[in-house]
Amino acid sequence: MPTLRFDPIAEAGRQWHRHWGAGAVAPMQAVTSIMRVEQILLGRLNATLEPFALTFPRYEALMLLYLSRRGSLPLGKMGDRLQVHRTSVTNLVDGLERLGLVVRSPHPTDRRTKLATITERGRRTAAAATEALNEQRFGTAPLQDGDLELVTDLLRRIRIDADDFRDPATD
Repeated sequence: MPTLRFDPIAEAGRQWHRHWGAGAVAPMQAVTSIMRVEQILLGRLNATLEPFALTFPRYEALMLLYLSRRGSLPLGKMGDRLQVHRTSVTNLVDGLERLGLVVRSPHPTDRRTKLATITERGRRTAAAATEALNEQRFGTAPLQDGDLELVTDLLRRIRIDADDFRDPATD
């Protein structure tokens, strides 16, 4: 994709101001910037994960299992924690299973439930992929730690407002 000679979001802001007034510009530019940065970050993350045959969503699912106490979780619980639909979890686990990183098995006490369990190969892949992502600072250059903490805190307020999770500070 060629580098543009102008900032398209700033140009959209000028157009927005002309059509809808100054009050409409900041929200549009912020959301458009967030969405564009999401595309940039996802591209960087997926490029870093490509040598491991992972996409970022598969990496997130693999890490959820890697960091779980037993290395195993019910698919429904994975969907809740990843905040995705159960169908998406099924597709993620299918992909990880084809790569030999996860195995699926019946739950020992609930026959309606399937468990996903990380394999030893999955553990090695998760560790190596995380090392590569950490080296790349998860694609966040040129931002520094203070910038990233500010972004996280600002976006957390939207997540709380959307009932994404319970804020222990307000309980």
